[in-house]
Amino acid sequence: MAAKFSTALDIHCNNIPYTLDSKVPLPHGGSSSRLSVKRFTVFCNNSKSQKPNLNLDLDLDSPRKATPSLSEQLKPLSNTILDDPPSQARILSKPKSTWVNPTRPKPSVLSLQRQKKSAYSYNPKVRDLKNFARRLNECHFSNEAFVAVLDDIPHEPARDNALLVLNSIRPWQKSVLFFNWIKTKNLFPLETIFYNVVMKSLRFGRQFQQIEELAFEMIDGGVELDNITYSTIITCAKRCNLFDKAVEWFERMYKTGLMPDEVTYSAVLDVYAQLGKVEEVMSLYERGRASGWTPDPVAFAVLAKVFGAAGDYDGIRFVLQEMKSLEVKPNVVVYNTLLEAMGKAGKPGLARSLFEEMMESGLSPDAKTLTALIKIYGKARWARDALELWERMKTNGWPMDFILYNTLLSMCADLGLEEEAETLFDDMRKSEHCRLDSWSYTAMLDIYGSVGNAEKAMALFEEMSEVGIELSVMGCTCLVQCFGRAKRIDDLVKVFESSVQRGVKPDDRLCGCLLSVVANCKGDDADKVLACLQQANPKLVTFIKLLEDESASYDIVKEEFRSILTNTSDDARRPFCNCLIDICRNRNRAERAHELLYLGTVYGLYPGLHTKTPEEWRLNVRALSVGAAQTAFEEWMRTLVKIVQSEETLPEVLSANTGAGTHKFSQGLANAFASHVEKLAAPFKQSEEKAGFFIASREDVVSWVQSQAAAATATA
Repeated sequence: MAAKFSTALDIHCNNIPYTLDSKVPLPHGGSSSRLSVKRFTVFCNNSKSQKPNLNLDLDLDSPRKATPSLSEQLKPLSNTILDDPPSQARILSKPKSTWVNPTRPKPSVLSLQRQKKSAYSYNPKVRDLKNFARRLNECHFSNEAFVAVLDDIPHEPARDNALLVLNSIRPWQKSVLFFNWIKTKNLFPLETIFYNVVMKSLRFGRQFQQIEELAFEMIDGGVELDNITYSTIITCAKRCNLFDKAVEWFERMYKTGLMPDEVTYSAVLDVYAQLGKVEEVMSLYERGRASGWTPDPVAFAVLAKVFGAAGDYDGIRFVLQEMKSLEVKPNVVVYNTLLEAMGKAGKPGLARSLFEEMMESGLSPDAKTLTALIKIYGKARWARDALELWERMKTNGWPMDFILYNTLLSMCADLGLEEEAETLFDDMRKSEHCRLDSWSYTAMLDIYGSVGNAEKAMALFEEMSEVGIELSVMGCTCLVQCFGRAKRIDDLVKVFESSVQRGVKPDDRLCGCLLSVVANCKGDDADKVLACLQQANPKLVTFIKLLEDESASYDIVKEEFRSILTNTSDDARRPFCNCLIDICRNRNRAERAHELLYLGTVYGLYPGLHTKTPEEWRLNVRALSVGAAQTAFEEWMRTLVKIVQSEETLPEVLSANTGAGTHKFSQGLANAFASHVEKLAAPFKQSEEKAGFFIASREDVVSWVQSQAAAATATA
């Protein structure tokens, strides 16, 4: 419907061609058969009182003139007087459809300042340029060979051609050469995208220094650094373990106002995690969430790793709650990280629940998942759960690599599961995908060493020599332990000398094992083991001789002992002290044993040996050897006697804790401690409710001290 207008219009339309298609209607609804009419009148009323007319003369006989067509003449008029088209206009042509991948989520971070991609257009030179790039990839890395190929470039290195070739070059060295060649030609200004392509190639080669030099070149040359530029720099620094550089460029990026993308956020989160900066991790996470970033599973895996390393169970729960609130479904990698975090946090029950949740979600565990769970069960000494998991592995056909097999063997060694370990070992022998290695043999030697099965240990040692498996220092330690318990000193010496000849370098753990054997040997056997220890650590042998010397003063012993501890690793210092105390007690040097215990306490080797509350005093000897525990108990009883004699206040309960000894092949510290308590006629009784606890009341201790004093007086 045309709108009314108030002015009269004269429209002259001449020379309408006779070639009109009969199927196409004329502007006023006529047809081609009515072209003979030369004159007609069009009336356009703007009101009832006013009737202006417009006369249109159509002179079809006159010659053609270069005048505008009717549609061209009516176009300004239609723009002025025609109503807007209705909202539901008929679609005359099918709109161009746009395919959207339903499996990929929409970008969660908007307005990324990246370079714009040019619209696709067919370039007939692409094939030639691709072949040219392949020649560059295949040529020698020397500068002369590369330049010789460049001379044969098939087309002028214009912007698009140069970018295509640069993007097709794979070795980072040649990408740099081609980029420098483009710069020397100076045919066009180098944009950000050229630098980004070269930087990505350098990142693949872990060449952070060159990437940083290019970034400074961009800054000096006024070339804009976009989101991709910063992301490439940061991720390359992370791959090169240059975490401080990654943080430096991330902070520079934030100062420019650029918004990081998902990759950058996840990379920097991992960088902060590697640096141990938990507060920075949480600050960046909250800052990203405030800017509209939706974390991906990789980011949540980083968070789980951070909290797991710190053993922060509340942080792990926070990660799980965030994933649930954002409806982010964990993948296998995230579950693996969460399981490892649960293990470090000491939550085996929650780790088991998380594994079952993973199974219910439809995901299949991989070898890393099962390895993490087996480690957790082994650390918690959940033998039944570990064996049930092993049965599920075999039933469901889950992947089992040699790392998982070795982890299972190590767990069996920790729990003393000899038969199960032998079954696993035989399965590895028969498996086509897993090959027995040094770790596998060492785990079995550890088991045989714990039980003292010297025959099987020697057979396994000989088998290692036959198949060409090198004996590790840990394997040598297990064999020394095994032959020491079996009192097969000659075999011990044979294995030790053979190991040293093969290149095994004795460490502090092996020296501690030799010390333990010396503590339980006498006569010629002790001298043979001391000869081995002389090769491993001569200072220890010298110190043992000093402990036997009655003329050596306490100050001399103190200085030499401190020198030994200084040259010993932290985890071996307490075992050294325990073994030296055992040697003193077994050689009737009890006062030296008390001196060593005192020095060990002063040097911090026995933290938590004594705990006191208003209700109970406790002696904790579970981390001590048999001789050291006996010495500590004697020292404690001396102190209690002095307290009673000085009429000081004692608590209601006094107790000693030797530990329960969950290992199948435990030596039984509790039994040896009970024998010593009985020998001293001390008033401590073994608890029936708590395994490994010896308890006495205050009245019992006071009565015992008084009776001891009365007996001493009567004897005098």
